[in-house]
Amino acid sequence: MEKTNPQHQGRTLREGRNCWKVETADRIGVVIDTADYFDALQKVCAQADHSLFILGWDFDRRERLGRSKHAPTLERFLYRLLKDHAELNIYLLLWDFNMIYAAERELFQAWHLRYNNHPRLHVRFDDRHPPGGSQHQKLVVADDAAAFCGGIDLSRWRWDTSEHKPLDPRRKDSNGNHYPPFHDLMLLVQGAPAHSLGELARERWRHSGSSLDPVPPQPGTAKIWPKGLQPLFENEPAAIARTFPAFGGRPEVREVEALFLDSVACAQRYIYIENQFFTSRGLTDALAERLREADGPEVILVLPHHTGGWLEQVTMDVLRQRQLQQLRTADTDGRLRVFYPHQPGLAPEQCISVHAKVTIIDDAFLHVGSANTSDRSMGLDSECDLAVENPEAEGARWLLHRLLAEHLDCRRDDLEQARESEGSLIRAVEGLCREQGRSLRKLDAAARETALDLSEQADLVDPDEPINPEYFVSRVIPNAEAPQGHRRLVLFALFIVLLLAVAAAWRWTPLAQWIAPDQLAAWLAWFEHPSTRGLAVLVTFVVASLLMVPLTILVVAAGLLLGAWSGFLYAFAGAMISALLAFLLGELMGGEILERLSGSHIHRLSKRLSERGIMAVAMLRLLPVAPFTIINLVAGASHIRTLPFMIGSAIGLLPGVLALTLFSGTLYEAVTDPSARTLGVLAVVGVMIVAGALGLKRLLKLS
Repeated sequence: MEKTNPQHQGRTLREGRNCWKVETADRIGVVIDTADYFDALQKVCAQADHSLFILGWDFDRRERLGRSKHAPTLERFLYRLLKDHAELNIYLLLWDFNMIYAAERELFQAWHLRYNNHPRLHVRFDDRHPPGGSQHQKLVVADDAAAFCGGIDLSRWRWDTSEHKPLDPRRKDSNGNHYPPFHDLMLLVQGAPAHSLGELARERWRHSGSSLDPVPPQPGTAKIWPKGLQPLFENEPAAIARTFPAFGGRPEVREVEALFLDSVACAQRYIYIENQFFTSRGLTDALAERLREADGPEVILVLPHHTGGWLEQVTMDVLRQRQLQQLRTADTDGRLRVFYPHQPGLAPEQCISVHAKVTIIDDAFLHVGSANTSDRSMGLDSECDLAVENPEAEGARWLLHRLLAEHLDCRRDDLEQARESEGSLIRAVEGLCREQGRSLRKLDAAARETALDLSEQADLVDPDEPINPEYFVSRVIPNAEAPQGHRRLVLFALFIVLLLAVAAAWRWTPLAQWIAPDQLAAWLAWFEHPSTRGLAVLVTFVVASLLMVPLTILVVAAGLLLGAWSGFLYAFAGAMISALLAFLLGELMGGEILERLSGSHIHRLSKRLSERGIMAVAMLRLLPVAPFTIINLVAGASHIRTLPFMIGSAIGLLPGVLALTLFSGTLYEAVTDPSARTLGVLAVVGVMIVAGALGLKRLLKLS
């Protein structure tokens, strides 16, 4: 028998510290995997009469809410709701995503959603985030009476059943492409917590900059709940925990981080975590401390064998290995197990995508939400989680056994019996693991080979706070114990802060009007000869880039003003010249600083750049971290030589500059001269860009 836990008596949840509110829910249910979630979602949304809020990191209007021939797409389903409910308003709050994800998103999504928009369908693309941050909450709130919260976005590549069959013909996206198995879950709350989540959704809507102020529904007695879903808990307090970075006058909120750390500290018997990522340094430290205790809890992590995207594999997977190694070093008594769900029949590069964000502790504490166990979910992205704590209830234990039975391909009763006989959750799970067929397998300690090892640059790859000037300088130019009077160090740091301030000004002040395409076109009209015009664009490109004008804007402007191919040549040349000049300036200003900062982050970064020079620079061109000129300055102050820096810059810049200039140039020609030739060229260029993006993604994934 497992030891009892009389000390764990609802002492984790504390309003104002690790949660925003604790309110009693009429019912709390769980929906596991997206096939069942889409079914429950339709039933809940169909009962809304006043308001329906959908907050997400990703959204695809073409995704079908089922795999039968009668299943509607998201777009058709929302329009049907508006038709059937004359007073209903639907609010879509979606992340205004970074261009690095463009190849994985629906093309012209904003245009599709807003074209012939229904007057009661309101769409906002939220860009009110600090650099590097995102809107990551996944919420659906119906009339403030019922609300889903968890890890599933209403997007493609999510639908799957709990069987996670390797060759399920139904598991394909709106383009007809098959994708690997996907595992996730959502909590559903009814009553007071749903009303508070509606309040949160309206606040997020207002913070996005919309002039529309959603009116909350009148308090009523409506009880929204999907028919057939059995609740995990009834009349149970539920906590809402949030992550918000400090931005736009909004204070920082780190309740999710505190909830993770406090719940780990309270654990007595076991800690079970399923998550997409595992890169949080704070959580790793907390778990390592518990593993070093003589009589601490068992720790079971269920993670994907590897993440799905090339960017995550060369960054987050590498960082994960470092955190797991720290836990394995601390585990002197053998109380740690790290598993991945194995499904035979998948292609070698595929695995079950564990996208769930769930923590269960001591059969008493349940934590589900949008937050990954990564640093960015603790402080940089907007997140929303739910937690329930009751040692007397059976809901958390039931869900634990349900999830493990799915991964182990066994019955829940088998797990119950194994725990009773073994007296240990780890021994029970290992006793049910199998060498053949679907099961849990131990995740190897060795890291997968990747094109770039950024494990020493976790602060930039997985930041836990906004990448503002203070953050970036503190990571790049830390407070080392150097002799006093290093004026070059101070000047270098102040110069970076100044450049970051100028970069912000180009985006959020009237300076942005100076670089509008029509303004640039009027200025370019002064130059009549093509060569003179091109030279003027080149010089302007270099100077503007050094003055922190966003590189993307400059590249698009070059394509619009000079046409596709000329725009590409001048934009690429301007970007390379600007990179070289900033590199040389950084070398001049900061070259000697590194020798006095041998233990600093920038010293380690510079050594890594010199060791993996070309690929490191190329990857940093693709990662959405610091502005273009800042990267060039820091590289110049590092150990990397000029030639590898320029080659890496060319490799990293070429795909993006080529795609932006070709597309903007051909699009402009097609709009101004809509002939069969220009429209045909635009179509060809579009296909080439998509094919090139997919090819580059494949290359980086395999490199």
